Amino acid sequence: MNRPIARLFTLVLLMFGALVAYTSRWTVFDASALQNNKLNARTLRESEEVPRGPIYAAAGTTPLAYSQRTSSGTYARRYPFGALFGQPIGFSIPVQARAAGLEAYRSAALAGTPLEHQSIVAQLEGHQQGGDAVYTTLDPAAQEVAMRDLAKTHLDGAVVAIVPSSGAITVFASDPSYNPNAVVAHKPTASQFDQVAEGAPGEPPGSAQKVVTAIAAIDSGQFTPSSVVNGNSPQTFQGIPLSNDGSTSYGPVSLTYALTNSINTAWANVAKSLGPAVLQKYMLRLGYYHDPPIDLPRAELSPSGVRDPNTGRLVLPENGIDYPLVGIGEGQLYVTPLQMVMVAAAVANHGVLMRPHITDKIVNADGVIVQRVKPSIFATVMKPTTAAAVTVMMEQVVKDGTAQQALAGFKIVVAGKTGTAELANTPNSPNDAWFIAFAPYRDIAVAVVVDHTLNYGADAAAPIARDVIQSLVGSG
Repeated sequence: MNRPIARLFTLVLLMFGALVAYTSRWTVFDASALQNNKLNARTLRESEEVPRGPIYAAAGTTPLAYSQRTSSGTYARRYPFGALFGQPIGFSIPVQARAAGLEAYRSAALAGTPLEHQSIVAQLEGHQQGGDAVYTTLDPAAQEVAMRDLAKTHLDGAVVAIVPSSGAITVFASDPSYNPNAVVAHKPTASQFDQVAEGAPGEPPGSAQKVVTAIAAIDSGQFTPSSVVNGNSPQTFQGIPLSNDGSTSYGPVSLTYALTNSINTAWANVAKSLGPAVLQKYMLRLGYYHDPPIDLPRAELSPSGVRDPNTGRLVLPENGIDYPLVGIGEGQLYVTPLQMVMVAAAVANHGVLMRPHITDKIVNADGVIVQRVKPSIFATVMKPTTAAAVTVMMEQVVKDGTAQQALAGFKIVVAGKTGTAELANTPNSPNDAWFIAFAPYRDIAVAVVVDHTLNYGADAAAPIARDVIQSLVGSG
């Protein structure tokens, strides 16, 4: 073979090898990546030909979402409870690569695999094409109570309930909600904003934050429940005048009495004595300044913390603004209901904060459990002795303090804290009304917020928490 022919043969051989390598990349080595690419129109169309796995409520008998075959032979998503579970469950439109809520977070498990994309072994073994089933921790009866009570206020609001010992979310209610069936049908819907984990813009916790300050005060060893603090009114903190509700001047009071009666100046003095570094330490332990550790898409989560009034960015109390006011739930502190239920849950669980979760387990189409969400610790926030002391203080709030009237005659022992965050410094201006609580002997914690109400936390939020607790644990 002469030299020119040899060079030509070599060139052709190299080009053939490159062609084989390139086609092998897409058909063999990178086939999975290509198949899973959200922009792959063929894959999106094929996703409608496979039944997406169902989503069940707690106990696994009530479907919250399932796939139904349409007249065209494809599958579409159905949500039997409509708007009741709009935010936590979300929606899925595979052909548009659009999803929200748990549908988005657990999409890989729910999606299923078309027969032609299964391995030969899987086909021979008769594996099902349908997606895995996701079993949640959500309680439909309690969710309905929460949404019913929120609707009665005729205002926006949210309720979240959690099992402190495990982190299981039992209620995840945000009003207004939206009907995912309408989204799937391409009809106009209400806002899909999730107030539980995203939080309404500019939502301060008010006096509910005093529980965090109490945790820091007692766990740091600087205070005890019987420590005496100055409850006079008014007082000035960092050049800002502060008064108690009704301008009541209490004089020297114990820490327990200050929480029972929600005395602003007393808790601002506690926060001032602790200093911003100590407040920051316990806020970080409780999950402030972190995306909420829950099984929902990150885009649907917002961290709680102090926000710079000029930039809107989170500012640590150590570097920040008016930290005595942060100690009473003001001073540019904004939170989510999920964050506040985590505060209550940490106290209820003897100082250990468990990671919140909506998913209980995932079961494949063959009935095999492929994943079980086990309880896991997010942080050890405080000593058990601190949690016990704060529990007694919060019980006093319900027995003799600001929440007494709202829970009068309630047979279940409840530890709680009201919060009324003023949104403007003018008479008769609206408030964000809060109540965080837990039932010490029933292993349930609740946070409720009602937005822009003229009522206090005890009047607007505490009755909702009472009804939800009763729905979850009974009245005995």
